[in-house]
Amino acid sequence: MKSVEKSKFSLGRVVATPGALSALETAQESALGYLQRHESGDWGNLPPEDREENELSLENGFRLLSSYTLRNGTRFWIITEADRSVTTLLLPSEY
Repeated sequence: MKSVEKSKFSLGRVVATPGALSALETAQESALGYLQRHESGDWGNLPPEDREENELSLENGFRLLSSYTLRNGTRFWIITEADRSVTTLLLPSEY
């Protein structure tokens, strides 16, 4: 796993959908490392235009999105709301 840098924003309350919890359990992985990557600005598997959007969102207080892939190949997202009150782990199909 990559080294984690300093937090760039607050995650607020962290919640997860049933699908994301099941995916993490099936892959036998913890959400913690992914949450740390997200809050440090490591956006995971996002295309350059979405990475740029996140950088603008950091400056302007908009929603932040990261995309990661578990060891078993399951992709999931982490979304922090614009007001930084809630961060949600979810599968793309649950959006």
